[in-house]
Amino acid sequence: MSETLNTQVIVVGAGPVGLTLAYGLARAGVAVIVIETEPAISRQLRASTFHPPTLDLLDAWGITPQLIASGRITPTWQIRLHETGEHVTFDLSVLAGDTAHPYRLQCEQSVLSQALAERLHTQPQARVLRGATAAEVGQSGGRAWVEVEPAGGGPRQRIEADYVVGCDGAHSVVRKAIGASFEGTTYPDTTLLVTTRFDFSAMWPDLAGVNYIWQDEGTYSLLHLPDLWRVSLHPLADRPLQEEAEPARIVQRLHALFGAQHRFELEEVRPYRVHKRLASRWRLGRLFIAGDAAHLNNPKGGMGMNGGIHDAVALCEVLERALDGHSSDAALDVYERQRLPVVRDDIIGQADRNHARMQLRSLAERRAQLAQLQSLIDNSDRLREHLRQTSMLSGLARARELAQST
Repeated sequence: MSETLNTQVIVVGAGPVGLTLAYGLARAGVAVIVIETEPAISRQLRASTFHPPTLDLLDAWGITPQLIASGRITPTWQIRLHETGEHVTFDLSVLAGDTAHPYRLQCEQSVLSQALAERLHTQPQARVLRGATAAEVGQSGGRAWVEVEPAGGGPRQRIEADYVVGCDGAHSVVRKAIGASFEGTTYPDTTLLVTTRFDFSAMWPDLAGVNYIWQDEGTYSLLHLPDLWRVSLHPLADRPLQEEAEPARIVQRLHALFGAQHRFELEEVRPYRVHKRLASRWRLGRLFIAGDAAHLNNPKGGMGMNGGIHDAVALCEVLERALDGHSSDAALDVYERQRLPVVRDDIIGQADRNHARMQLRSLAERRAQLAQLQSLIDNSDRLREHLRQTSMLSGLARARELAQST
């Protein structure tokens, strides 16, 4: 094994959550090393929704203007009935008194990752090891450590730190070192994420930038990014996934939905399974987890990446204080105390309710749901509270209250 490296915090994983944590720590003067298996920032289709409080948090670091420049401001979102066109539209301008960004921003998560990576590169106390794998994680002698396997093989290198944070996804090696269970379920339906430059708003002029749509043969969603639309479809239950994911089959599905006269040129297709899971604990001694390593949720509502960023910002504050001398168990436990209940109730719970609502099958049930949603719009106080909840403002406020409780 080569010579041991030393730092203050090791972050395992250089996705948007890991990079948010690393940059937040580095700009506060904390020495940090990031370990990432992938040699470059992923450009795969992943999250694309930034909620108002996330934009507020990132604005304090000067990053939000860069996201806005690369994204599409989306002030409204809808729930629609495909066959009849009936819909309810939620206008986020209602939140103008609650946030500096009363809208959703549709922007690929890779834009955030790139912005954070560039800023992290300017921090002399930060280092990113790409193409390296965290093979083993542990803690002993008042230190935490990671054994790293370099790209292409060779001897492992040991890195020691005051703290190690796993932002390393669903198969987190840090979560395993903590000994946390990752309980939950896998939804029975697979999602097919498709991008196309076809302009759906030209066909439906009253379409919002974010739309969740009921349809008899399966619900779907339409999200408008600057240069393309993201379409989320569900494979039909009686057909193999491999066939349903074929571009020709997806075009056939789109023709069935919108008419054979339209020309759909697909940019990308990505099938993925959706999970609902929550780690039983987020800390053990000097080891922590955040983001997908700690929780997974249905993407309906766009809360997964945002919740992970909120984890990172909260943990950044806890670790800064710990490194400044506030390292008691009580001080370190603040992170789990404020984030785990909010993720469980306000993120996973809400995403699960969103999924269940879109599974309604009968027209009568769907219209009843639309009527309930319309009743929110007709009551200004209830509407504001609903939008605070669905935009993650309420959850973040609750997390702050939990952090201050004893």
